[in-house]
Amino acid sequence: MQVTVDLQDPFSFSLIPIIILFIILAIPAYLYWKKYIENRKPKAIEIKHVDEKSIVRIQKKYIKQLVLLKRKIDSNKISMRRAYQRLSKIIRYFVYEVTGINVQNYTLAEIKKLKMHQLTELIEDYYIHEFSKKSLGNINESIEKTRKVIVRWK
Repeated sequence: MQVTVDLQDPFSFSLIPIIILFIILAIPAYLYWKKYIENRKPKAIEIKHVDEKSIVRIQKKYIKQLVLLKRKIDSNKISMRRAYQRLSKIIRYFVYEVTGINVQNYTLAEIKKLKMHQLTELIEDYYIHEFSKKSLGNINESIEKTRKVIVRWK
């Protein structure tokens, strides 16, 4: 007995569903890739310009905070570690008010990228004492450095 069976073509099904599925998957993949590439580009940081009257007012506000911090330290109401954390917060919020840059949310590496050398130097000084269990730094010297940076800011 002789049987003749013809073989079917290897792709005898329609290509339209495959093309549609490819398009459905390709579009979101492309959009995701595009967004990923855009997020990797460094965004230009806009520095707001504050008039001289406002800068003087802001300087006075933060120098007053430094004076209050110094009083707390002198009366032993705050630990050295907390004092350095507070000092870091003071200078970060000062820079934010003057420039509009959210440095209060930045790490030291991100601050270095801003190329604000005075701020970077202060934060580097604070980091050692902020995150150590026992701070042996000279807080009065750090407060004075911070005060000088605030007073000289233009």
